[in-house]
This record gives sequence, C-alpha cells and structure tokens, in this order.
Amino acid sequence: MDLTQGTRKEKNSRAKKMMLWFGIISLIMSFAGWTSAFVVSSSRPDWLKEFQLPNAFLISTLTILLSSLSFILAKKTLKKGNNKATLLWLFVTLILGVTFIFNQFSGFQQIINLGYNFTGPTSNVTMSYIYLIAVVHILHVIVGLICLLVVIYNHFKQKYNPTKMLGFELAATFWHFIDILWVYLFLFLYFVR
Repeated sequence: MDLTQGTRKEKNSRAKKMMLWFGIISLIMSFAGWTSAFVVSSSRPDWLKEFQLPNAFLISTLTILLSSLSFILAKKTLKKGNNKATLLWLFVTLILGVTFIFNQFSGFQQIINLGYNFTGPTSNVTMSYIYLIAVVHILHVIVGLICLLVVIYNHFKQKYNPTKMLGFELAATFWHFIDILWVYLFLFLYFVR
C-alpha cells in the first residue's frame, strides 16, 4: 500500500497513527533500557534478592487489566451507536485508571513501611529501580488519563460515531499499550531478582 495515496483525511489518519507508534516504540526502548539496567545491577552485593513486591502492585495489575477490558467495551458500544453505554464504559475506564494509580502509591507506602525509601540513608538500589520504573509508568498512565478525559469530552460533544473514531482509537491504543507495559513490568519485577 502506498502511504502517499488516499484522501487528505486518510493521510492524516495514517500520519497520526504512525506518530503514536513511534512514541510507543520509543517508550518500549526506554523501559527496555531500565529493565536491562535492573538485570545488570542485580549482581551488586547490596542487591535485595528476597524482596517481595507489595500486594497493592498485584491489585493494581488486576485493575489495569480490567480498565483495558472496559475500554474495549466502550469501543464496541460506540461501534454499535450506543452513546450512553460508551460513556458509561469510558467512565469505568477512568475510575479504574485512577484506582490503578492509588494502588501504586499504596504499594510505595508498603515499601516505605518496610523501611526502604527512594533516596537517603534508608534507600536501596533495588528499591530505587522499582520506584523509578513504577513512577515513570505512572506518569504515562496520567497521560493516558488525560487522553481519556479528552475522549470523554469529545464524546459529550458527539465527535465520535461508528465511522469517525480516530481520536478514540488512538487513545485506546495508547491505553492498551500502557496496560500491557505494566503487566510486563509487574511480571519482570516479580520474577527477576
């Protein structure tokens, strides 16, 4: 398929999708670098080998998986032209996204309660990596929530319909990516010592 062919609208759509995928690829490379550094650093003598991730991280993982499901349901109902159900599922996704962040901070509190801080005399290189990886991911979830708020606003303004969904699809793609990314990070942090 020739990328220069098509209407202006089709070209615009392809360009926006490609820009999103370039951003996603750069995020994959960034997190690959941090997880690689985690693996390399795990040979340090001060590395914590017996540390268990807080339960709040598991709860947040389940929450973010549910948020992907609710976004999928929002897209299905939009394709069927059911605007009320779409709005409901978008709000469910938003609430689950905020719940994810709340659980992440609960996990940080559990780590602090164990006596480990991000910096200072009670910090540890293992915990510093966990904080860094989780906080950077949270920042991207916040970006996803902002995108979701824009989608909700545009849905109120009736800018989406079964044949006009570009902004909705871009937000959904990014949301599913950050969800999959967290599942990878959670499994990585859980199993790699």
